[in-house]
Amino acid sequence: MTSIVFMGTPEFSAPILEALIQNHYDVKAVVTQPDRPVGRKHVLTASPVKKVAVAHNIEVLQPEKIGGSDEMAQAIELAPDFIVTAAFGQFLPTKLLKSAKIAAVNVHASLLPKYRGGAPVHYAVMNNDAKTGVSIIYMVKKMDAGDIISQREIPIEKTDDVGSMFDKLSLLGRDLLLETLPKLIAGDVQPVPQDESKVTFSPTIKPAEEEVDFNMSAEMIDAKIRGLRPFPTSYIILSGTRTKLWDVTVLPEKTELTPGKVVVHEKHRLVLSTGDHGTLQINELQLAGKPKQSITDFLNGTEDALTEGEQVVKL
Repeated sequence: MTSIVFMGTPEFSAPILEALIQNHYDVKAVVTQPDRPVGRKHVLTASPVKKVAVAHNIEVLQPEKIGGSDEMAQAIELAPDFIVTAAFGQFLPTKLLKSAKIAAVNVHASLLPKYRGGAPVHYAVMNNDAKTGVSIIYMVKKMDAGDIISQREIPIEKTDDVGSMFDKLSLLGRDLLLETLPKLIAGDVQPVPQDESKVTFSPTIKPAEEEVDFNMSAEMIDAKIRGLRPFPTSYIILSGTRTKLWDVTVLPEKTELTPGKVVVHEKHRLVLSTGDHGTLQINELQLAGKPKQSITDFLNGTEDALTEGEQVVKL
């Protein structure tokens, strides 16, 4: 049996690990992030990848940092045929990469060299890209810079958000990896170096980037909301209150109002002005400290009626 040390953490990685197990690869160990507190009660919770490993009685290694750790030494000692990573979230030392007898490969959720880094799916949706995909690459010390072994693309629909794209790309990556590993074993691959002139980056989203700028077009605001949904989520300052935006609709109507003003305020409807004279219907939002609510519920509970033409979004 071909042996593997698998390294990954989130939901994206779990179906890939499960598929390797089901297809009779010998997963010697799983390396994943330590258990983290989750929710308001800070319940210590295992990663999705750990849950899969435990269900199949596979050894789990959980270093806070892999470099120089005892867990790294354990992984090296296993001398697997492959090291396979999928959203592991840490750099791997060269010594560890070289311990794989055949190859150390990464399942990366973008069409490299576009979107190297930790948030490729977020940026693809936020930038309103028509497509994205999965790249399987050789791992090198430089971030996501290894030669491309295989690649497959998928469209991004206007209804997609980060959550739906992660689900789609996880399955796409799973299938592509299962097709690619036998070719690597047989030596039947023709890797393609990445074109450095086309490299773009997708660094982890910072809190300051979660605020939506209503000077953008309605289409790009919608893309940003979907690109941050369901995590880490986007927000605006609406009538002085930090407010998460969960769902909006881009309307064809134009307006002469400057961005961030009320275009339509009815019992069940709120439309705001955006950049490029666009209009955006708000369908679902969440006031700070409150549960998510429909626009109807929000408008019913608004003590101060919003006035058409009023500036309600802080720019």
